[in-house]
Amino acid sequence: MTDPTVDRAHYPPQDALRTGLAGRCPRCGQGRLFKGYLATRPSCSNCGLDFDFADSGDGPAVFIIMFVGFVVVGLALAVEVSLRPPIWLHMMLWLPLTLILGLGLLRPLKGLMIAQQYKHSAQEGRVDE
Repeated sequence: MTDPTVDRAHYPPQDALRTGLAGRCPRCGQGRLFKGYLATRPSCSNCGLDFDFADSGDGPAVFIIMFVGFVVVGLALAVEVSLRPPIWLHMMLWLPLTLILGLGLLRPLKGLMIAQQYKHSAQEGRVDE
């Protein structure tokens, strides 16, 4: 990654939440971060920041599983206790909701995690020798 002191001299600090959720470059806030649904671009088309540092791993998926699981299971239990619908109705309600929430949150959350990596100059862990 480039030197953060040079970045601060040429580019004002960007809000990681805003740029990450919008899928924009964490340095300039203008260029696009993604070239597909989840694949990152090699670099920013606006400021030239190399996106090689961007590695969110499984982090977004873990947070989404916890959030969507909490919401869907809570709603399913509430509906089951209050209405006692047949199983096919549960499947018609909760499977699409799970897919929509999971896929809808994946890209913004990945962008947010990459923006946080840039903001905090996060690097791969190293063992001191």
